Amino acid sequence: MPIDELFAVYPLAFVVSALLLGLVVGSFLNVVVWRLPKMLERDWRQQAHDVLGLPSETPVPTYNLMLPHSACPHCGHRIRPWENIPLLSYLLLRGRCSACSAPISKRYPLTELACGLLSAFIAWHLGFGWPAGLLILLTWGLLAMSLIDCEHQLLPDVLVLPLLWLGLIVNSFGVFVALPDALWGAVAGYLALWSVFWLFKLLTGKDGIGHGDFKLLALLGAWGGWQILPLTILLSSLVGAILGVVMLRLRAQATSTPIPFGPFLAIAGWIALLWGGQITDFYWQSVGLK
Repeated sequence: MPIDELFAVYPLAFVVSALLLGLVVGSFLNVVVWRLPKMLERDWRQQAHDVLGLPSETPVPTYNLMLPHSACPHCGHRIRPWENIPLLSYLLLRGRCSACSAPISKRYPLTELACGLLSAFIAWHLGFGWPAGLLILLTWGLLAMSLIDCEHQLLPDVLVLPLLWLGLIVNSFGVFVALPDALWGAVAGYLALWSVFWLFKLLTGKDGIGHGDFKLLALLGAWGGWQILPLTILLSSLVGAILGVVMLRLRAQATSTPIPFGPFLAIAGWIALLWGGQITDFYWQSVGLK
């Protein structure tokens, strides 16, 4: 039986497959989140040397998403294949390195679990088809961006821009919205936060939002059209304000401490893509305008 017919007849098989694939991809996203910022920093340093005409730095070993092989950050123990099975290895190792017994960050299994569960949910919610597969791919990208932004206040162009273009290409076939809606969603998404950035800068002389956030909202507009932008901005601002205050209180940090806005945008945009129409309709009905 062809795979498409199998998933159509047995939708649970599609959900389970998405869960397992999401766990595996989540393991890879851990590598992306850890290594990509370091790779970008190396590249920026090299570009700075070239622009300033400085002597090249001492050659360093290859460092990318594939090499060197994963190792314990404490003792350098090379991670063996059986120690890299999503979730299962963490449980079998009891959350510790098999060589030095140093604790393994809980972020690794939590990222794998989140990626698996989100993938399975989309498979269940949308069923087998192109929309589910594409939205799962977008979810992986948003998860990686959010984790990087949380740790480094950085939304890498190498992740944001390809997904932005993919959203426009996908909607050229009308998968989620019509192409004009996607195009103007990308334009309006970028200009909305760009305008906020410059207004805040003119009033305070400070940068209130990162340039990567402009591109992330443009990405979301490219996938969901301009229609999801108001809800995305509203939800992200509301959740960001509440969680931002809570985080500052818990960490006893000053109000000038930068808080990444990318994760809030990603979460709000993801919700708007799945339920934006229902949420908007519910609001208008609640206020008696529909």
